[in-house]
Amino acid sequence: MRLRKTAAKNPPTSLKSESLEPHRMHSEGQFLTTDQGIPISETDNSLKAGVRGPTLLEDFHFREKMMRFDHERIPERVVHARGAGAHGYFQVYKSLEKYTQARFLTDPSLRTPVFVRFSTVGGSRGSADTVRDVRGFATKFYTPEGNFDLVGNNMPVFFIQDGIKFPDFVHSVKPEPHNEIPQASSAHDSLWDFVSLVPETSHMVMWLMSDRAIPRSFRMMEGFGVHTFRLVNAEGKATLVKFHWKPLLGTHSMVWDEAQKVSGKDPDFHRRDLWEAIEDGDFPEYELGLQLIPEEDVLKYGFDLLDATKLLPEELVPVQRVGKLTLDRNPDNFFAETEQVAFCVANVVPGIDFTNDPLMQARLFSYLDTQLTRLGGPNFAELPINKPVAPVHNHQQDGFGRQTIPTSRANYHPNSLGGGCPFLANPKQAFTHLQERVDGRKIRQRSGSFNDHFSQATLFYKSLSKPEQQHLVAALEFEVGKVERKEIRERVVNQILVNIDLDIAQRVARAVGVAPPKAVKPSKAGKKAKNAVEASPALSLENTPKDSIKTRKIAALVADGFAGKELAHVRKTLEGLGAMVEVVGPTLSPVTSMEGEQVVPHKTYLTASSVLYDAVYVPGGEKSVAALKRVPVAVDFVREAFVHCKALALSGEAGTLLDTAGVSQLALPPPTKGVEGAQGVVRSVKTETKGFSQLFADAIAAHRHWAREAPPPA
Repeated sequence: MRLRKTAAKNPPTSLKSESLEPHRMHSEGQFLTTDQGIPISETDNSLKAGVRGPTLLEDFHFREKMMRFDHERIPERVVHARGAGAHGYFQVYKSLEKYTQARFLTDPSLRTPVFVRFSTVGGSRGSADTVRDVRGFATKFYTPEGNFDLVGNNMPVFFIQDGIKFPDFVHSVKPEPHNEIPQASSAHDSLWDFVSLVPETSHMVMWLMSDRAIPRSFRMMEGFGVHTFRLVNAEGKATLVKFHWKPLLGTHSMVWDEAQKVSGKDPDFHRRDLWEAIEDGDFPEYELGLQLIPEEDVLKYGFDLLDATKLLPEELVPVQRVGKLTLDRNPDNFFAETEQVAFCVANVVPGIDFTNDPLMQARLFSYLDTQLTRLGGPNFAELPINKPVAPVHNHQQDGFGRQTIPTSRANYHPNSLGGGCPFLANPKQAFTHLQERVDGRKIRQRSGSFNDHFSQATLFYKSLSKPEQQHLVAALEFEVGKVERKEIRERVVNQILVNIDLDIAQRVARAVGVAPPKAVKPSKAGKKAKNAVEASPALSLENTPKDSIKTRKIAALVADGFAGKELAHVRKTLEGLGAMVEVVGPTLSPVTSMEGEQVVPHKTYLTASSVLYDAVYVPGGEKSVAALKRVPVAVDFVREAFVHCKALALSGEAGTLLDTAGVSQLALPPPTKGVEGAQGVVRSVKTETKGFSQLFADAIAAHRHWAREAPPPA
């Protein structure tokens, strides 16, 4: 039904793509065999002693087929279980040799192949895409010097400061153990019990309750390395760095009601969106941004840069965009690539090094240890998707799933039997840990520089626009309102929220049935420092680029008698700007315009929904509009698009659908002449009015029109 662009069918080849070719199984024109290559002519009946007799143990094909089926599932990831992946490449704009010796950051002519995996964190593999959750944004760079894994999220901070708390946090946010409910949701007692007792979670909780937790798509989602890393140049000089991914389409989110409905209409919404965009040739693009900080400034900004619950405002240290990531090829096989890809925080290359961030230090162990269990042993790095393009030579020996065939008699170092090979690399080309002075007593204690748990949570909230703030408070009211134990609700309000913002605490308290606090009391949980900046505009989604409608999806609702010439004109304009228009009709049978021409719908009123689109357009035509008014699900397209503050275009008679949808009292008076586009609702007196299409395109580019949003309850 849907016409694909051809650009993605033969995307640019890469070194990594070529390296996977020997492992691809092309079955076209081939006969069936066992895993040993033995030809098979029958696979529908097991070998039996007579047609009604018992199955015989000697049926090797049956045993192999059943054994492989029984074991075709590997343990799913504890977190980030539900994911989607894509291949692509990264290219730096200009050499960063002043800061690092990593070749993929110093050679602008080098196209470094990458594999990116996006994911939700809390839910299982079977959960929905659009739940309120953190999203993983993990990138494996297949560099000439080995693999570098930038394992990040779509939020720049984390819930905890020390990795030893990670099992506690994950256990608390997962479904409660006595009934495995709720799935892929943090709206339950155990998570908020943990939050109310661990104030270092405060900042991340604000991000989780914000619109950032329900992104429009993976293609419109920022990524962050979370930790402070080091870049090290050829002279051994180190510079602290924070990594950012900036989507070229801007950063956009859903509204909560919309996200919940999408979960029911299409639980694979984000995975499908990424796949279809690449198939259509609309390759997702992100720029790599760096915040570069001299080592001596680690404590300069009023907090410790080793604290993963803190962010460095862009107003203090601007993000320098240094290169571009392009995702141009879908996986050939989900399991072999997206499911078996193994990211390890410990995978770095010469020129990139770690810091003493206690959360990062724990992840250096945890990720490797996880892959040993999940992928069956220590040889997971030999799986095709994980294998580096750089040559691998070492004395690692045997184990489950070994794919390399060593030929040397010597599997130790030093040796003479193998001619001393593989020999040690030149120190200037090898990875060398930064020689950092380390001394102190062995101690289980948090640094005092990590004690401020609330000031950046306040900074984040004050950085948001009024609609974003309202959405955040509404999310807290929903989530904490799901908590059954009143004492937990009281702790959340009186020990966490009140230290972030008194107004938030009072509003949430009233909504969840606890006494509103009257004043902020000095917290015993940790000091609240004064922020170097009072607000960071870069943190608000309202300040994302809104100058393009590229890849936006628009539903055009039609019935027999629609204005065909107008639809053709609007469609040509929007698609010329890079958007995608899908015609939605009563059935998949052709619909006839008022001019007598036929159009075949892409979807029907029942198989589509406004929540699956960025905007809704209804062309004029008296007969068509009258038919739409008689179909409740068609009217719902208009009502939901209006309530969700999306761009709406209603031409001629279609403007009366606002009355039918019951939202006319919230809209502006109908136009008396020409075209009007107030609050993202574009209407015209007649069809084919000049300027209609462009005004609609401008409304789509704005993403949302919050002036239409219903005010919060008093």
